[in-house]
Amino acid sequence: MRSVGFSLLALCMTVSVVANAYYQKKQFYPSVVYITKSNPSMAVIYLQAFICVLLAGRVMRKVFFGQLRTTEFEHLMERSWYAITETCLAFTVFRDDFNPKFVSLFTLLLFLKSFHWLAEDRVDYMERSPVISYIFHLRVMALLLLLGSLDIYFVEHAYQLTVSKGASVQLVFGFEYAILFTMVINIIIKYTLYTVDLHSETPWDNKAVFLLYTELVMGLIKVILYIAFMFIMVRIYTLPLFALRPMYYTIRNFKKAFNDVILSRRAIHNMNTLYPDATLEELQAGDNVCIICREEMTVASKKLPCNHIFHASCLRSWFQRQQTCPTCRLNILRTPTAEQRPDPQRAPR
Repeated sequence: MRSVGFSLLALCMTVSVVANAYYQKKQFYPSVVYITKSNPSMAVIYLQAFICVLLAGRVMRKVFFGQLRTTEFEHLMERSWYAITETCLAFTVFRDDFNPKFVSLFTLLLFLKSFHWLAEDRVDYMERSPVISYIFHLRVMALLLLLGSLDIYFVEHAYQLTVSKGASVQLVFGFEYAILFTMVINIIIKYTLYTVDLHSETPWDNKAVFLLYTELVMGLIKVILYIAFMFIMVRIYTLPLFALRPMYYTIRNFKKAFNDVILSRRAIHNMNTLYPDATLEELQAGDNVCIICREEMTVASKKLPCNHIFHASCLRSWFQRQQTCPTCRLNILRTPTAEQRPDPQRAPR
């Protein structure tokens, strides 16, 4: 109710500003010039534009997401704060280009960024939700198609303006939308993998592998884009401070994805070569239910150094995400196997 009252107040102020300008100048074009030259009038216009953006965001949120979950809203607020701060830093670099069109383009960029973040969180929710409705799939596919099309359009638009008119603030917009497009590609791949896994009768063991390498490849592409952008900006303008924080997190995420690939391959190699197969007597001696898939273990089971037993396929999928025992959280890569442990009877006296 408060937001409705605030919107009506902003609308009344906008109507008053436009009516006053037309009353003063009596014609359309002089009225527009009068408004653009008046700082109070432009402040009201900016306020009305901000209200319109918020209303459009609410409408699109209802159409593509329905009700936001608490975690989605929290992530949106956290990321928005950093994005606004980085935008203010970008204003200092391109202060000569500061005009209403410049502000509108940055506002549109923040608006589209928020929907990219929400789309990423909503698709990640698929892995934790047991039931996904058809309306969920329809909303996600329509949103990804819309965001991807807009990203491609703005990248092409920035490229054409840069080629025809030279380097300008369009370098920033082209780079930002290129990063957003890589995010859309990553979301589409995740959505496809999650959808295939949901419709498969048995757990898909290789899903974690594809997700891991997807994060690695997309991270590498983002790192290359950031390095190229930093090089161009330093050569043409100055060091873009607004890009340092996202570049740092991009490099850190890529390093983490690379380390995850290396560690997972080591853990799976150890499982195939060092860990013994569980015997039938060992399975019958205790609870022979794999806690990863909750299915009974009969064959193709592996015993870890901590003596916990799991399906080999389940362990392979588990080690793609983390290299610990699913039961006791023992670090597998730092624990010697039974063959590697020294025999206390052979220890020197």
